[in-house]
Amino acid sequence: MVPPILSLALPSETGRVLSIQSHTVQGYVGNKSAVFPLQLLGYDVDPINSVQFSNHTGYPTFKGQVLNGQQLCDLIEGLEANNLLYYTHLLTVCDPVMGDDGKLYVPSELVSVYREKVVPVASMLTPNQFEAEQLTGFRIGSERDGQEACNILHAAGPSKVVITSINIEGNLLLIGSHQKEKDQSPEQFKIVIPKIPAYFTGTGDLTTALLLGWSNKYPDNLDKAAELAVSSLQALLQRTMNDYRSAGHDPQSSSLEIRLIQSQDDIRNPQVKLRAEKYK
Repeated sequence: MVPPILSLALPSETGRVLSIQSHTVQGYVGNKSAVFPLQLLGYDVDPINSVQFSNHTGYPTFKGQVLNGQQLCDLIEGLEANNLLYYTHLLTVCDPVMGDDGKLYVPSELVSVYREKVVPVASMLTPNQFEAEQLTGFRIGSERDGQEACNILHAAGPSKVVITSINIEGNLLLIGSHQKEKDQSPEQFKIVIPKIPAYFTGTGDLTTALLLGWSNKYPDNLDKAAELAVSSLQALLQRTMNDYRSAGHDPQSSSLEIRLIQSQDDIRNPQVKLRAEKYK
């Protein structure tokens, strides 16, 4: 008689993450960008690939398959039937990602689904500026606007909100907000991030994974978790830039595939050079 698989699946000390995102055979976006960093930080990660494509959609062409709703349900039911559906965290970027740079990547009617169904059940949200504006209906044109957008999202449910990239007057900011009690004002902070003159793929997925990993290790210090996540990301992006330049490529000529594997040490042990500044 085969022993039950459940006996082999013991909870990890750090956490078990179910990550539902896209997958590409080549390159690092979606689960390819998120699973490995979380494993480096000590998490067991089980990926469900919402799509499986040859490469990301920024290339001239791509081939592959899309997971439909029934196939997703089948996978969940299989886990549940074997008592394997015990996760400390669910990581998803509502694949496909809503949008960026003023452009929606999904049908506009999906925005209301995200706003009404997904946001209220999330414990942490990590939208970019455009996504935060879509979810709140509030234009972000200043730091104060970024703080207010966080407040609006808190009111919808999540206790932690990190708007990962806000372009304000030539500066790139991360604005984070942690509402520890519903009847209290949130603790808010910003990190000023140096701009790197290039376009990278998979950075949003990586940032979200790093924020999950570090915020779980420092549950009461979202600012410290953000410092560690941003520091890892900046080191990785700089390595990617240097790698392309050393190979004789112009980093600004096309989107760059991030050097994830080569940046393992920066993910495990980031050197914090960018500090959070708390708002009063």
